[in-house]
Amino acid sequence: MTVETQPRSVSQTQQYEQCGWRYYLQRVERVMPRPAAWGIHGTAFHSSAEAVERSGRAMTASEAVSHFSDLYSALVNASLDQEPNTDRWLSANGSGGEDIERRYRLGQEQTARYVEWAAEHQPTIWTTPAGTPAIELEFMVELGGVRVRGFIDQLTVEPDGSLRVRDLKTGTMKSAFQLETYKVAVEQSYDVPVNRGDWYMGKTGNLSRTVKLDQVTEEAIGKRFAVMDAGVKRGDFPAAPGFSCRFCDVSHACSYR
Repeated sequence: MTVETQPRSVSQTQQYEQCGWRYYLQRVERVMPRPAAWGIHGTAFHSSAEAVERSGRAMTASEAVSHFSDLYSALVNASLDQEPNTDRWLSANGSGGEDIERRYRLGQEQTARYVEWAAEHQPTIWTTPAGTPAIELEFMVELGGVRVRGFIDQLTVEPDGSLRVRDLKTGTMKSAFQLETYKVAVEQSYDVPVNRGDWYMGKTGNLSRTVKLDQVTEEAIGKRFAVMDAGVKRGDFPAAPGFSCRFCDVSHACSYR
């Protein structure tokens, strides 16, 4: 499958919109990205929260932290095999090596807090008609004439029977487009209304503000995917150098940086 024919995703579209040249280097030229502990941190936290939910919240905080620690260490070691020089790792705070250690401890704290939060608030995870709990729920839909694929962290049931889409974050970056895409994907796939969304914020151990999604239309969301898809297919990858270059994992191969 080529980059022209593969399904699109929220992350692909946002990357293309932010800097088409980064998209080109990473997804067409296949430049090896520089590792970053923040990505490993996010992956390990998501896996731990998923394990907690799939256990019916029977997993203890200690068990969840062990899950995080084991996966985080394994992923760091795999990345160190590819890039052993931590000075070349991306980091928003200190050196790459310092960030690896800091995020190990931070991720453990965030994982324990998630277990405590879930036990206290007991959100009701929706179950699909096929009997699948809506945790890391995969979808494949057509939006704007484009195949779009993704995974939804959680869908919970509202008192009125509608659904709420929830994304888990270990950092501060949030994307309304992500929640909006998930809303229209769920409604297209299951014909169940999704009127609200939010983020569980690992940094605070609480939910974000509620995002109203009842006015979001499939046409508006589909248009963004269609514009991105058309740009990729015609080979249009405009560079957008600026502040975000600091956090670009393929900047080492970029002539615009």
